[in-house]
This record gives sequence, C-alpha cells and structure tokens, in this order.
Amino acid sequence: MNILISNDDGYRSDGIRRLAAALAALPDVTVTVMAPERNRSGASNSLTLDVPLRVTQVEPGVYFVAGTPTDCVHLAISGFFDYEHDIVVSGVNDGANLGDDVLYSGTVAAAIEGRFLGLPAMALSLCTQAGSRAHFDTGAEVAARLVRQLIKSPLDRALILNVNVPDLAYPDLKGFRTTRLGFRHRSEPVLEAHDPRGRPVYWVGPAGRGQDAGPGTDFDAVAEGFVSVTPLQIDLTRHAALPLLSSWLVGIDD
Repeated sequence: MNILISNDDGYRSDGIRRLAAALAALPDVTVTVMAPERNRSGASNSLTLDVPLRVTQVEPGVYFVAGTPTDCVHLAISGFFDYEHDIVVSGVNDGANLGDDVLYSGTVAAAIEGRFLGLPAMALSLCTQAGSRAHFDTGAEVAARLVRQLIKSPLDRALILNVNVPDLAYPDLKGFRTTRLGFRHRSEPVLEAHDPRGRPVYWVGPAGRGQDAGPGTDFDAVAEGFVSVTPLQIDLTRHAALPLLSSWLVGIDD
C-alpha cells in the first residue's frame, strides 16, 4: 500500500516526521511525504494557478513544494509520481481543527483534495495549547491505528475522517469517539500593530471559543480526553432547503 502524507505546517514539522515514521512501520506500507516548504496554516483549499510550482526532493521519499497543502496533494496524485497512491493522510497538525476550523484548515484541505481525486483520506490534528507538551507521538500512534483499521475494514470513499487528538500521552487517552462538528463563537477582534515605518498592520484575531460544544461534538470528546473522529463530506448543498428555495424563486421574473 502506498500512503501519501502531507500537512500545512511544512515538511520539517515534528508532526509530519512522527506521522511518517509511524506509518512507515506498518507492514507492507510505503510512505511518501509531499508537504509545503513552509507553514501554510489557514490556506484552506487554495490552489496555486498563477505561477508554476517547484518540487524539491529532500531525501528519498520526502519532497516539499513552494505552494499550498492542496497543491502538494494535487501534484502528487495527478502525475508527479509514476505510481499510484492508495490513501492520503494529512498531519499531524500542531493545533486543533475542531468545528468550523475545518473551513480554513490546510490540514483538512489536504485530505479533502485526496478525496476529490478519488482516494480515502484522513486529517489528524493534535490539540496543543500554549505551554502544552505536544505529544506528536500520540497523534502518530492514533494515525497508525486508524490506518490499520482502514486497511482491514475500508470505509465509503466519500468519507473524510477529521481526527482531533488530545495532547496527552497515548496511555492517558480514554479511547475513540465518533463525533459531529461543533461550532465556535465568532473570532476575537483583529489585532492592530505597526510596521517599522509606523504604518498600521493587522493580525487576524484568535479563533473563538466553542459555542456548540456539548455532548456529541468534537469539542466535547477532546475535552473529555477522547480522540474525536468526525466523518466529513464534500457536498455542501443544504438539501432540506431545496423545496423552500424553489418556492422562493417562483415569480422572480414577474
């Protein structure tokens, strides 16, 4: 089995190195890493279309791209390699991707691109906080167990698994939970600063705290010490609203 690994923290991050080592240790598995040259957190599903992309090989099986996480997965699956991949695994991200974070996350976007291109995919994030120990080995072990299960018992390829891991030693985890996405409060206000010439610049404010974070959500599972596993889908259509919208459009040209 050929596993493609990517992320949005860059090819030198601790999370991706631990992930690659853990998956390479699985039987009959070959791992290839293609990740951004630098941190591209928040890149979402953006593709680079206005300039060509350069791929650099760092060592056997490890490549970086001067582009986005989506660029990396797209190149890897769409012709850069002369062999096919069987699954895409993105991570282990340094920080949570809970609730509406998935709309902005480059980590999740890499997995989504794998799904767009027909492969089963999962995104893994370690829910680190300021001053936490960053147990990336735990995230890597969670990934290895999920990949083993996926090989043994494949899921519908339409599913993307969004996995959030509490920042704990693996023996301290309470288990795995199937969850739904929660929702955050609106983000904190932008932060104003000044450049060396005294001109104002702005930083996007921190993400808001959990608003819909009750039982059954990814927020709640992680807070209770469980690995949160959320099935995502690509179809954003609100199907229940189709009849209402059809009625609303009647007479629009009158």
